[in-house]
Amino acid sequence: MARLDSSIADLAREFVLLRVTNMRGIDLDLFDFDYDLTWAAFFMHPNGTVYGRYGGRDANAPENQVSLDGLKFAMELALVAHRKNTPARPAAPKKSPRTADQYRAAKRLKETSCIHCHQVYDFRREALQTAGKWRLEEVWVYPQPDNIGIRLDVNQGNRIIQVSKKSPADQIGMKRDDTLVKLNGTAIASLADVQYALHNAPEQGNVPVTWNHRQQMNHDFLKVASGWRKTDISWRWSLRGLDPQPDVHGEDLGPGDKKALGLSEKSLAFRQGNFVSATARQAGLRQNDVILGVDHKSLMMSAREFDVFMRLNYRVGDRVILNVLRDGQRVDLPMTLAARNPF
Repeated sequence: MARLDSSIADLAREFVLLRVTNMRGIDLDLFDFDYDLTWAAFFMHPNGTVYGRYGGRDANAPENQVSLDGLKFAMELALVAHRKNTPARPAAPKKSPRTADQYRAAKRLKETSCIHCHQVYDFRREALQTAGKWRLEEVWVYPQPDNIGIRLDVNQGNRIIQVSKKSPADQIGMKRDDTLVKLNGTAIASLADVQYALHNAPEQGNVPVTWNHRQQMNHDFLKVASGWRKTDISWRWSLRGLDPQPDVHGEDLGPGDKKALGLSEKSLAFRQGNFVSATARQAGLRQNDVILGVDHKSLMMSAREFDVFMRLNYRVGDRVILNVLRDGQRVDLPMTLAARNPF
């Protein structure tokens, strides 16, 4: 306990602390969270009742949406919920827990090897693909609050600090400094609670919400249209297992280098790294070639976003034209997109 920050150490003593570092044997129906996160927390009763969650990130940086004050706030509300209504112990489960190591893909790993969190998404995707049930929409998990038009206070995870005009939140009258009470049946104390609620919301339709505006409780439905979940998911590690493989990688050029090439600051332009894949070599790509796009499309994105763009918009076996710059000359390289080797 001495290692904890002094601002949260006393509060932490109210909990039994447990750290999970390997997903083997973990009940996925209980520990249901965004498996691409580097860190996530649950607050729960010994019987498995979840009082709340903490953790989350956006496409910009892992630490943008977390803080010690925000964690402390979520812990305090979890304790309030626990003391107010300690749940009765449920009946023993009738079936064995659903775990990551039950997936067929996990059998290819050594029995002593760890199963990392992001691999849960990999295993699940392969199982759905094998069953013919995979849909591209499966990649849009744990939507950001921005997708319904709100921004939350990083230090008080249920307080709204911004409402976007004409968004679902704006259309039902939510305002800055309102506090979320419940969303899609989930009590709200943090960004993680909001994302969990949105993750379980329909692909289109109505999402029930309760919020407090100037000490007045409000109940309504957020109206979400098809595609509302989509956002920048280029940071997600699990997407590296999604085919086809772009087979190009490298560092983005700086603004000055782009300007010298007559490109805008947001234009795609990255330099191929030292390792050139077999597929890329066969297409004629060389180390230090500058990738400008594909199929002569004007793309305003980073190298990381390009990686995901290729995976979401093309299929294995598609023949594309890779547009590159080599020694000041533009070169078009035909390339057939390939699948990855099984993990």
